Amino acid sequence: MSIQDIIEGKKQWRAHMARVKALPPDYRIVYEEMQKYLFKVGPISLPDGPLLPGIVDFFEEGVAAGRGVLELIGNDVAAFCDDLVKDSPTYADVYQESIGGEPGAAETT
Repeated sequence: MSIQDIIEGKKQWRAHMARVKALPPDYRIVYEEMQKYLFKVGPISLPDGPLLPGIVDFFEEGVAAGRGVLELIGNDVAAFCDDLVKDSPTYADVYQESIGGEPGAAETT
């Protein structure tokens, strides 16, 4: 990764966060909680992928339509996030594979 890639990545992240800061407070709070949750359990491609910008797009459309954030995603933010990433490989899956187990399979002794 070159220094130009790093600089470009920072520019994109700052532009993304400026869009988040422009959201109404309730949307911004929910986005920040989603972001924290997704960074803990989310897909490997989260930092560079389209998921976070897609959420902001979705929220901006909700604001434009005059809908509340919980009308869009429901009351369970974690369940909404889990649905977004259900078919994406996660760091937990990679770790499970690295120790020889099947992702999502519990070990029994």
